[in-house]
Amino acid sequence: MTVQPRPTLAACPACVAAPQAPVEAPPTEARLALSLPGIHCQACISTVERALNAHPAVHSARVNLTLKRALIEAEPEVRAADLIPVLAKVGHEAHELDLAALATTGSDRAGRDLLMRLAVAFFASMNVMLLSISVWSGASDATRDLFHWISAAITFPAVIFSAQPFFVNAWSALRVGRLNMDVPIVLALVLALVTSLWETALSGEHAYFDAALTLTFFLLAGRYLDYRTRAVARSAAEELAALEVPRALRLGDGGAQEVPVAELAVGDLILVRPGGRMPVDGEIIDGQSELDRSLLTGETLPVYAAPGLAVSAGEVNLTGPLTIRATAVGEDTSLHRMADLVAIAESGRSRYTSLADSAAKLYAPGVHILSALAFVGWYLWTFDIRMALNIAAAVLIITCPCALGLAVPAVTTAASGRLFKRGMLIKHATALERLAEVDTVVFDKTGTLTAGTPQLTNLQEHAMEDLAVALALAEASAHPLSVALARAARDAGIAAADVQQIAEVPGHGTEGMYQGRVVRLGRAAWVGAVQGRQTAAWLDVGTGEAKPFLFTDALRPGAAEAVAALRAAGKEVLLISGDTVGAVEELAARLGISKWVAEALPDEKSARVQKLTNRGHKVLMVGDGLNDTAALAAAHVSISPASALDAARVASDIVLLGQDLTPIAEACSVAQKATRRIRENFRIATLYNVVAVPLAVAGLATPLIAALAMSTSSITVSLNALRLR
Repeated sequence: MTVQPRPTLAACPACVAAPQAPVEAPPTEARLALSLPGIHCQACISTVERALNAHPAVHSARVNLTLKRALIEAEPEVRAADLIPVLAKVGHEAHELDLAALATTGSDRAGRDLLMRLAVAFFASMNVMLLSISVWSGASDATRDLFHWISAAITFPAVIFSAQPFFVNAWSALRVGRLNMDVPIVLALVLALVTSLWETALSGEHAYFDAALTLTFFLLAGRYLDYRTRAVARSAAEELAALEVPRALRLGDGGAQEVPVAELAVGDLILVRPGGRMPVDGEIIDGQSELDRSLLTGETLPVYAAPGLAVSAGEVNLTGPLTIRATAVGEDTSLHRMADLVAIAESGRSRYTSLADSAAKLYAPGVHILSALAFVGWYLWTFDIRMALNIAAAVLIITCPCALGLAVPAVTTAASGRLFKRGMLIKHATALERLAEVDTVVFDKTGTLTAGTPQLTNLQEHAMEDLAVALALAEASAHPLSVALARAARDAGIAAADVQQIAEVPGHGTEGMYQGRVVRLGRAAWVGAVQGRQTAAWLDVGTGEAKPFLFTDALRPGAAEAVAALRAAGKEVLLISGDTVGAVEELAARLGISKWVAEALPDEKSARVQKLTNRGHKVLMVGDGLNDTAALAAAHVSISPASALDAARVASDIVLLGQDLTPIAEACSVAQKATRRIRENFRIATLYNVVAVPLAVAGLATPLIAALAMSTSSITVSLNALRLR
């Protein structure tokens, strides 16, 4: 029997023509990206590529020295965490980058757009200037008219295209009933083009096409300088944000599955391994460990974690695996509940008026009034509307804020470049101006003034045998205090004792057998001791007498120098921390800070900064944790280290890329110098107008004088800005 094919419904032509959605095949390889902050030469590239390519699961690895990044293609099951130790063995630090985050920020359309408009304005202005020179050299009658018409044919499309950013900004301001620096620019351009076209049509001697194009070129140069300054900061900040890879291990019927944090829901069971960060708010339902809450609360002492304890997104699990049940995800977590505080705090900063905006408020109406008076005066004197309009246009052209438009971006570009070389990234356009006004500096403690890593202080007080036992126990744990103890003991040349049956008890410490006795290193309550005010790990060698190993938080490089330099510059320095009274008091004494506050909650930090602001102080806030985010936003200007939480970096105006705090004092000095240069540039522009405006009002400003005057003032402003380098 012949089987007939089963009839199918005829598809509509549109459906047939439409491309079919491809069936996704399982990935055949993983694409990974690693940040390599320490590479600096060709030898580094060779070492990294050789180490990665030697891994059996890696297909290929390429290193980009400019971006300090490695792109890797490997087997689907390979993770970045598998390759980071490979590079550590050859002496290179590596961090995982989120390729998805980098992909969304890889385009620089705005920069290319500005550069293209700048190139068009330059090319057109050079051609029109050549034609104008011919006119100034004596071309007359039909020849002059022909050159003017050719200039018009070049200038109109070039200005319409190149000056589009100014047209858009001016219209946005006028639509809401206000003036900005782009309004007189656009008015000058329009009047220059209209009067030049009118003069050309009437076979007049003067046309302003070259001046309009020159003005457009110089102003676009200033706009591009300003854009590039902020683009460098933006791209580096995006790179930092990509270091935080948002994934979690969700427990289900098939075991633990790695999923994006965005897919988690309330009630999900999540496994958090030792060293992992809590992806959501939740409650521990299984496991014992200790939690590092330093970035969220400023506490340096780890917190004991057991079933029933509530945990917050961002906390770090230290010693044992924990299973948590999600109680809040996404925008409902404690990380996002900070948003309201930050929004309220930022509203105060948004009211700051930059020097450029202040100048625009005075300059724009003044220029318009002066041009209008010149038109009315000359018309009443001559009753020649053509001459009056020409002189009014000349006044607008010669007073057009070309130098003012360059005054701020030229200086901020030079200052930002200098600070970037010192490891400081300027994120906000007015950050330098605000930093120059600072008279009070507020520091956070943990992770800001301190490195957030403990340092053993009483090694010499312990017997050699106790140190040997402690080293053996400490080497079996990844707890920060154990790691610090082991490092200090090894540096002192101590050899580990022969401790048997070593096991870590999550949330408590490490124990083992030594000479027939149970020995323990861990929490005070676990070994029968009473915890004092100072951070400590306790050792019991089976004698019933627990002995403390005392720790202090290691200072960040340059912390003491930065505080001393700020105080020497006449600034008041305060320390506000969420850590305990003892820890804050001890650090304040070490650094010579007389005013300090301990155990401050996030809203209290923000309130104290706001209180200082209300008293007339200009506050610089330096912090790195979630508990600092609202205070960073409330401050007049703020700085956070690159190691800070993403929320803190977003709230801050400046990012400190390195570990050293010394550049903070230098940044304040550079900001003050930059502000002085900006004011000098405004004075140069004002002096230029004082000299040029009477010439324009008197009718003595030819197109050549206008173009030369504008070019001279712009070049002078740019050269003055370069003195900052």
